[in-house]
Amino acid sequence: MKVSREQAARNRDKVVEAASRLFRARGVEGVGINEVMRECGLTHGGFYNQFTSKQALAAEACARSLANGVTRWRALADKSGPDDAASAIAADYLSARNRDAPERGCALLALGPDAARQGGELAAAFRKGFNDLTDIIETSSPDLSREDALARMAQMVGAMILARGVADPILSDEIMAATRKALMKSGDQPA
Repeated sequence: MKVSREQAARNRDKVVEAASRLFRARGVEGVGINEVMRECGLTHGGFYNQFTSKQALAAEACARSLANGVTRWRALADKSGPDDAASAIAADYLSARNRDAPERGCALLALGPDAARQGGELAAAFRKGFNDLTDIIETSSPDLSREDALARMAQMVGAMILARGVADPILSDEIMAATRKALMKSGDQPA
């Protein structure tokens, strides 16, 4: 049965959203195309009508997830104002919400190793999203340089990897709290 262009676009959107959740939860290699398509109620054969490869899907899913993060961070920066934007972003990022729901959390945490191993389109999407997020920190806080923004990104992502990995809720909370505190202090000092 032939589907309309509108339905095909909706199906593609469903596949990208499902893949984004599943890839963030278990990594690209931990998820098969059959599982993604089943999650959407679509057949495996329909996948190749929409995507050239699993890697192309992973790149698009990564790009979409990070673009959603960019939108979120811009809203936080706009709401907080230039004096508090970097701290507001850090407080939001270093949260139980981000830690406890990998399928809805930051793609930088989940897809960094996959981007490094696979390269290509996925690495390009990862790099673009990382740069876009870093730019928000740099441009929304007049006292922060590019170097400062990169250091903040590394601290936040590294802290969340550790917070997820220690498998100890108390230690995990301590890691996030200590990093938030360190970033608040560094944001208060002139660059």
